[in-house]
This record gives sequence, C-alpha cells and structure tokens, in this order.
Amino acid sequence: MEQIFAVVLSYKRKDLLKRCLEAINQQSRRCDGIVVVDNASHDGTEEMLQQLPLANLKIYVLSHNTGASGGFSAGFRIAYQLGADFVWMMDDDVIPEPDALQQLIDAKERLLAQDQAHSFLLSLAYTEDGLLTNVPSVDQRANAIDYGNWPALLDLGVIPVRPATYVSILVPRASLERHGLPLAPMFMWGDDTEFTLRISQEAPGYLVAASKVRHLRRVSGTIDIRRETDPARIALHRHFIRNEFFVARRYAGSRRVASLMVSRTLLVVRLIKAGQFAKAKIVLQGLREAFGFDPRVEAADAPLEALGVSVRQLSPVVSVPDQARAGSERAAGGEPASAAQEDDQPETPAAASAMPRILVCGAGGQVGHCLLNQAA
Repeated sequence: MEQIFAVVLSYKRKDLLKRCLEAINQQSRRCDGIVVVDNASHDGTEEMLQQLPLANLKIYVLSHNTGASGGFSAGFRIAYQLGADFVWMMDDDVIPEPDALQQLIDAKERLLAQDQAHSFLLSLAYTEDGLLTNVPSVDQRANAIDYGNWPALLDLGVIPVRPATYVSILVPRASLERHGLPLAPMFMWGDDTEFTLRISQEAPGYLVAASKVRHLRRVSGTIDIRRETDPARIALHRHFIRNEFFVARRYAGSRRVASLMVSRTLLVVRLIKAGQFAKAKIVLQGLREAFGFDPRVEAADAPLEALGVSVRQLSPVVSVPDQARAGSERAAGGEPASAAQEDDQPETPAAASAMPRILVCGAGGQVGHCLLNQAA
C-alpha cells in the first residue's frame, strides 16, 4: 500500500497548528505518518506537540528559522527519506476537509486509469468567508492542433495548473526524485512558484475540485508591499522582489524580466511620491539582490545538514495506546485506577520522555552539525 506522509510547516502559530493536525488526523484516508517541522518557534509549540495524542506523529525542531523555503525543503526531504510515496504538504494555517486527502487520491486513480501523468495534485483553498484563495494558474500549454488543452479532463474533476502553492499539495515521490527539492535560499515567497513550475515541466499538476481546504491566512489577498503595515513583513518583501526576478529569468524569459523591471521601477517612484521611503528602499534592495541570485537545486536525499541547521527530533509525551486503553476501559464500564494504586506507580515527569537538553561546544562546525543530527 502506498505510504502517504502529511507534512506541516509551523512557525509561532501553535493554536492554528493544533487545529491543522487535528483535521489531518480526522481524514477519511488516514496518513501513514504526520511530520511537523517547527521552524524554531520558541513559543510553546514543542510542548503543545508533545502533548498531542496523535498516532504516527514525528516532530522535528530546527535550530533556527530557515524561512518558509528552508522549512518546506526540510519537510519534503524528511518525508522522502522516511520512505513516503506521496508527500501531502501544507502550512500550519490550512484546515483540510475530512475527505480532502481521499479526494486527491481518487483523482490520482482516475488520472492513472486514463494513463495521464501528473507532477502534483492540489486542493481548492477557501478563506473563512468562503472566498477562493491561493488560486493556481491554469496550464496554458496547447494540444497537437495549438488549442488550449486545459478542458481535456474536466470530466475527471481536474484542471491542469502551473504554478501553484503549498496549500494542500500532494507530491509524488517520483517528482522529488526527478526534480529535487524546493530552493531553501529563496527564504520565502516564490519558492512554491519555482518548485511547482520546475516539477511540472513534463507533466502538469492538477487542481482537484472535490478536495477542499480552508486557508486561515493572517493577511488576505495577493502580496503587495503597498498594503503592508507590519514592519517585520515589510522588511521581508526584498525576498519577494528578488525571487520574482529569479523565477522570471529561469522560466519566462527576457521579455518578462524587462516587464518586471519597468513595473518595479514604477513601484519605487510611486512609493517615493507617497512618502513611503522605507518601502521604496526595500524594493530597491530586492532589485539589487536579484542580480546574481541563482541558487542550486538539491537532491531529495540531501542531508538536513546541508540546510545549515541542526535538528532535534522530539517524541510525544502522551502515549496514544495508553489513551486508547483508558478510553476502552471507560467504554466497558471499568473504573480508573484508585488513588492508592496511582500512588504506587513511580512518578514520571513529562520532561523525562522528551529529548534531553545537550550542550555541544563547537556546534557550528561540520562535526557539530553531524553530531547534533545523529543525536536527534
């Protein structure tokens, strides 16, 4: 049977993460493993995860924040190296409907029955208000007589798309084997565009109409520095500017690059006229960084050390079998152990089951990275 691993990237949103994981755990098609990549949240996320009674939960804590790009790169390589046949990737603010995964798998079977190759499958994403969000672009490639081929498989409930986002995307192992991992140096914004464009060069991805998720985004709408009010997010827009030029250069050609240069230069002018000098400086910084930015693709079996982080793997404190056994006793009318019986049991603090804290001198070197990863 095919092994499907759900992978969730999280950063300082433990309440949303808990909702996301509970929704994954309630899928009609159960996941064979659930991987959480904690991008160095340091907000109680670790403690919350260790208390979750979820079967097959694997928790990986990165030593520092690698950005969304680094986190997704880590998540894909972890699942791949654990033997996943399919990686179901999402952010921690995605809440899948109970049959979201099953609908993706059903669509995959329908495509295979008609000998239609695919590079990824994607769910329809909605906001809390029911509006479509994270809408991918329809694959505009033509058929043998130069007409758009996108309606060809509407009877299967799918539409070919490229590019797309990581909001509930199911990626086959073969796509990772052939095309490698997301580009961690992109840090954030645009890495999903580049990755889905890259893996769909020979076979398209497909949007599956019956697979639905809610995306509880903190900031709704398309990315636009003019609407940003959070200083921390404003500073990150240099990555967006740099990355869109890199993607255009690699996949769209010189005409698109020239068009972007004109539009971003005009954006700088508008920001200066509006007195938003700090934002104009961020855009200019992104433009400067765009020249010469050309990260290399890593293979799916590349070690986590290549990301420049150390990784701790945590074990849940709450035992799923113990909880199930207690529940079955209550269902059978049994009584829980008496206070006296409980007192006879050795006291085991919650921290005893967790990964102990270990100080490694020289952890920043190559040997230190290897030691930390092996210790995990």
